[in-house]
Amino acid sequence: MAKIVITEEQKSALKNYLKDNSSSELLNAYLFFIENKFSIHPVLYPKEKMIYQSLDDAMRILGKDEKIWHETEIKIGFSNLSVNDQTKKIYICPFTGKVFADNTHPNPQDAIYDWVSKCPENTERVGGLRVKRFFISEDSEVIKSYASKAKHKEPITKKVFSSLLSGKLFGSKEAVIRDFKENYFRQLSLLEVQNQNKFQIEEHFLAFIQKQLNEEKVGSFVESLAEHEEFSPYIEKWLE
Repeated sequence: MAKIVITEEQKSALKNYLKDNSSSELLNAYLFFIENKFSIHPVLYPKEKMIYQSLDDAMRILGKDEKIWHETEIKIGFSNLSVNDQTKKIYICPFTGKVFADNTHPNPQDAIYDWVSKCPENTERVGGLRVKRFFISEDSEVIKSYASKAKHKEPITKKVFSSLLSGKLFGSKEAVIRDFKENYFRQLSLLEVQNQNKFQIEEHFLAFIQKQLNEEKVGSFVESLAEHEEFSPYIEKWLE
């Protein structure tokens, strides 16, 4: 049986964990050790009820499957001054570029609904009625585009990125990814991952957990701890 090497840093972290969790079972302590050793930071993506080994893994897999954002275009008109440097949220007509801002209109959401339902350039129909489709953005880069001082006779077209989860628009792919990372994941410990049965575990992460959770490796972990006297009280309790 290959011996598990425990570094001084890992030993210190484990000592602190056991000090704070004196009644911890062997498996709990082992999972904490594995989490620390491999720098694992599991995250839950509630929308798909999936747990990933790390946020970076989640973003890589979801990005590969095109589940984070898609590229689209908006029209930007400059026939009004409804957007300024105090604007925090805008509602955009995708057909004309008409925009309603949160600080210059008393009810911008109702206004955009009313606008797109009557917009002559809205040729999209469902059941014979104009679709009430519009964009929303709280991204400063997108808002600044509408607050531009430049005046154009015709609306211009701008490439933007739409969050597939919230539908909000962002001026760059980096911005929509940052919003996705900050708002749609929940951090978990490896112990929480192991003790739950409501969510799926991403296949590569599951394979990693299964590889680590075998009797031989847990036994090797205990043998390595036994070489350090400060862990003796915990080992005696685990082996009772």
